[in-house]
Amino acid sequence: MSRIGEKIKSARMESGISQKKLAKKLGVSEGFINEVEMGKKIANQEIIDRISKILGKDMNDITMSFEEQVYQEEKKEKFSPVPSKNEKVKDIWNEAFGSVLKKIPVYKYKMDSPIGFKQLPLVENKIEGYAQDKVLYLKIESEDMEGFRIHKGDLAFAHITGEVKSNSIYLVEYDEKRELRQIKKLDSNKMLLISGKNTIRTETIEIKNLKVIAKLDKVEIML
Repeated sequence: MSRIGEKIKSARMESGISQKKLAKKLGVSEGFINEVEMGKKIANQEIIDRISKILGKDMNDITMSFEEQVYQEEKKEKFSPVPSKNEKVKDIWNEAFGSVLKKIPVYKYKMDSPIGFKQLPLVENKIEGYAQDKVLYLKIESEDMEGFRIHKGDLAFAHITGEVKSNSIYLVEYDEKRELRQIKKLDSNKMLLISGKNTIRTETIEIKNLKVIAKLDKVEIML
């Protein structure tokens, strides 16, 4: 209950006037009077002056503006040892946000053990639309793909797959080595591997001799 609400209620009861009667004299609803007395609504200055006249008691000596009331309430909350509702909500959101972040391992091409981790949001139990256990980051190890604006030291987000989509870039294994290459299907038995710095370099390889490990989805350029 607000100070002005308490004062109005006290003066009204001393005058023996009901909320309904006071509301009728003011031309407002009984519910409005009840909410003003409960501190749920703020009466404007015109209403306060009219109430003062009807009840025969000046209300303006203890009136409090809306801004002052809010300030006092905020001040009370600030120094209260009990967490406010807003603080509790904030804590809940912080906890929820933390629970939807997933640590993604960062690997070199051998992928034997992570060299670090990055966090990405988990949406509908997936990361960037892929299963959680299928995503990773690759640390680019050479300038073989410079012609594709992929440089040594960059980080590439990728997902593990054995399927090949023509003209996409993959981490592949062939001739006992792992490299990044753009792949183009030539026919049912052969594929074209494309790389290059200043000039394009191509290799033709039989599908049976190529192991596709992961498809690159996007690259984070390191400045």
